[in-house]
Amino acid sequence: MTGAAVYLILGLSLLLATVLPHVTRRVALSPPIVLVGVGLAIGLLPMADDVSLQPEDNRELITHVAEFTVLVSLMGVGLAIDRMLDLRSWRSWRSWSSVWRMLLVAMPLTILGTMLLGWWVAGLAPAVALLLGAVLAPTDPVLASDVQVGEPLTDDVDRPDDGDGPEEDDDIRFSLTAEAGLNDGLAFPFVHLALLLLAGGFGLAEAGTWLGWYLVGKIAIGLAVGLAAGWLLGRQAFHVRNEDLRLANAGEPLLAVAALLASYGAAELVGGYGFLAVFACAMRLRASDRGNAYHRAMHGVVERLERLMTLLVLLVLGMAMTRGLLEHLDWRGVVVALALVLVVRPVAGYLALAVLARDEQEEGGLDRGEIAAVAFFGVRGVGSVFYLGYAVTHEQVPDEPWLWSTVAFTIIVSVILHGVTATPAMSRLDARRKATPAAG
Repeated sequence: MTGAAVYLILGLSLLLATVLPHVTRRVALSPPIVLVGVGLAIGLLPMADDVSLQPEDNRELITHVAEFTVLVSLMGVGLAIDRMLDLRSWRSWRSWSSVWRMLLVAMPLTILGTMLLGWWVAGLAPAVALLLGAVLAPTDPVLASDVQVGEPLTDDVDRPDDGDGPEEDDDIRFSLTAEAGLNDGLAFPFVHLALLLLAGGFGLAEAGTWLGWYLVGKIAIGLAVGLAAGWLLGRQAFHVRNEDLRLANAGEPLLAVAALLASYGAAELVGGYGFLAVFACAMRLRASDRGNAYHRAMHGVVERLERLMTLLVLLVLGMAMTRGLLEHLDWRGVVVALALVLVVRPVAGYLALAVLARDEQEEGGLDRGEIAAVAFFGVRGVGSVFYLGYAVTHEQVPDEPWLWSTVAFTIIVSVILHGVTATPAMSRLDARRKATPAAG
C-alpha cells in the first residue's frame, strides 16, 4: 500500500468519522459499526495485500496503540462525569452504589463465568481460561456513545431540562461510564494472576505476592498517584496565586493530554496501575473547580483525540478481519463470545444490581428497567485488545492465535449488537424517565 493511498484512505475515513455521529444520531446504527464495515472493505482492496495485519506479527504496536487509546478515553470519561465523589462523605459513596456493585460483584462474576466457558467449552488450560476472562472483562462505552455521559455540564451552559436531551446525572449513563473508567484498571490484577499461573510454580509465596502487591498495592499506588497529580494540576489550572500562570485563564486545553501522560507515566514508574491513575487524575482535576468552562475545553480536545484513535483501531480491526484475523475462530470461540455478551455479563450485572437493590428513589438507585440496561450494555472494546497484547508480550501464551480471533469476534459482536440496540433502548428509557414526574 503506497503512502498516497494511506493518506487518502485515512483522510476519507476521518471525514466519515466526523460526519457519522450526526447522520446516525436518530437511527439504530452506531458509527463504530460503519467504521468496522469500512475497514472490512479496505481490507479487501488489492493494495492491502502487502500489509501484514496478523496480531502475532505486530504485538508491540497493537499493545501500544490500544494502550494510548484507552488512556485517552479514561481522561475523557473522568472529565465528563458530573457526579462528585467526596471521599469523606458516606452519602457520596452511596450515590456511586451501582458502580461499586458492578466492579466488586459483576466484574468478578463475569471473569469467573468467562473462565468457566473457556475451560469447559473451549478446553483451555485454567490459566489461559482465566486470562480470557480477564481480557474480556473490561467494558468500553466509547464504542456505544448512547450509553456514556456527554460533555461536562459546566456553569456556562444551560442544563438540558427542556426535554430535548438526557437529564443531568443520568444514572444509567453514569453507571456504565464510571464502571468503564474504573474496570479498565481493575482487570489488571486478574491478568497478572493468569500470567503468574502461566509462569508455573504458583504457591503460597506467589499467592501472597498477588494479593498484597498486584491486587492491593498496585491499585492503591495508582489511585494515590492519580489523585495527587489531579490535585497538583488542578491547583495550577485554577488556584495558583499568579493569575498569569493559571492555565484555565489562558484557556489552553492541552493540559488534559499532559495530565493523562504525566499521571500514567508517574504511576507506572512507581509500580502502580496507570489506567487507574489517569481516571483518578481526571476526576480530581474536574473536582478542582467543577463548574469552570475550562473542563469543557479540555474534554473537547480529548474527545477529538479519542475519536481519532478509535477510528484508527476500528479501521485496522475491520481490515484485519478480512486479512486472516478470524481464521482461527471456531465454534468454541463463537459460543464463548455469544455467551459472554448475551448471558454472562447481563446475568452478572443484573444479580449485582438487583440483589439487595438500592432504593430507586435515592441517588444512585435504579429501577428494574434501568438495572436491565446497565447489565446488558457492557460493551467490549479496545481495553480487551490491550490486555491480550500485554499478556502475549510478557509471557508465552498457549492458543494465542485462537485467543486473538475469539477476542476480535467478541468485540465485533458487541459493537454490532450494542450499537444497534443502544439508541432505541436509551430513547425509550429517557422518554419513560421524563414522563414519570408528569404521571405523578
